[in-house]
Amino acid sequence: MRGSYFRGPMLTRVFLFFAASTAVLRSADWPQWRGPGLDGRSTETGFPTEWSATKNVTWKSELPGGGHASVIVSGDNLFTVAANPDTQERLLVCLNRGSGKIRWQQAVIKSPMERKHSENSHASGTPACDGERVYCTFLDGAGVVAAAYDLAGNQLWLKRPGKFSSVHGFCSTPVLFKDKVIVNCDHDGDGYIVALARTDGRELWRIDRPNKTRSYVAPLIREAAGRMQMVLSGSKCVTSYDPETGRLLWIVDGPTEQFVASPVFSEKTGLFYITGGFPDHHVIAIRPDGTGNVTKTHIVWHHHAAKGVSYVPSPVIEGDWLLLNDDIGFAHAFDAKTGDIVWTERFGRTHASQVSTGGLVYFLNDKGTCRVVRPAEKFTVVATNEIGEGMYASPALSEGQIFLRGDRTVYCIGRRQPR
Repeated sequence: MRGSYFRGPMLTRVFLFFAASTAVLRSADWPQWRGPGLDGRSTETGFPTEWSATKNVTWKSELPGGGHASVIVSGDNLFTVAANPDTQERLLVCLNRGSGKIRWQQAVIKSPMERKHSENSHASGTPACDGERVYCTFLDGAGVVAAAYDLAGNQLWLKRPGKFSSVHGFCSTPVLFKDKVIVNCDHDGDGYIVALARTDGRELWRIDRPNKTRSYVAPLIREAAGRMQMVLSGSKCVTSYDPETGRLLWIVDGPTEQFVASPVFSEKTGLFYITGGFPDHHVIAIRPDGTGNVTKTHIVWHHHAAKGVSYVPSPVIEGDWLLLNDDIGFAHAFDAKTGDIVWTERFGRTHASQVSTGGLVYFLNDKGTCRVVRPAEKFTVVATNEIGEGMYASPALSEGQIFLRGDRTVYCIGRRQPR
């Protein structure tokens, strides 16, 4: 499909909704996990398709700690988080977009490093910025910490919304919606999702989650079937809530226990897509116009196999296709309408989520190899790029530049093209 499809009115309306709900959000910002639409898609064009460790690298910057959180972009500022095991600090870091130099860093908490999975980090939750404040989340012992800072690095508030327990560690990415910061805390206990006020962190609503099972999914918020919906998988179900109030709209049982990948939505098909997880592997497409338990009525198609399902990396919708990289190292293109797999290629093991721009999809694997693919019924690679460093964080796209994060480094690829 031509890249112009996603510059059409539907995606524009989605972006304008999110822009209107933030104070100083610019059209070219990548302000939160997976960008302005929470789905990995950019409406901009003109991004690099070729680079290496030296070619097309505008700058490379060292971070004061490690982590898997992505970079976000707000105007001339970049933000990410890091953990320093020597000092036991969890850091919020602001970088100068033009040079990569650190403008400021703040220790949000100082606490012993929590137990985690070997493929997790102690700084995995990507921050979010509304143009006035930047929000971040960490685990402090057995409790979640959510905090807000102004753009000069001054702490505005810090809240502790509840407990969190998981042998895999912590990763909860704050999601912005109107006046709210929404934090998903599915865990091995009394799981919850909480909405905090951006201005002062006071609690606006709380959802008690079922099944008491760890999951790590950032919700997707979309207008679908004539209503705003906050959709996520986790804790042995897929659910849709009203993001204004936290009221349950519909639920699908299962199809498995644990999830990491975020959902995506296709304006073309009108369906939500879920991929995951553990111990069973599923991809399902769900019609969003239901109420109550819709397990038997609203699943449009269902792929159940170890191959073709991503547990950790989130997929992307581009044109007619649902694209993902599964956890055994194969990339797949599904026909988003039917669920048929139209091609499969070995890309290598991947934790970073896919992103798309101008009709191209970027697949970044754990070794730092990024393949740029033109989605179609026939598999086509536009370019293959080696950065020379392993990467788990997902790319950020803004004004012609791609921001890649290794464990302790940030790369700026390409020259800035202000819109």
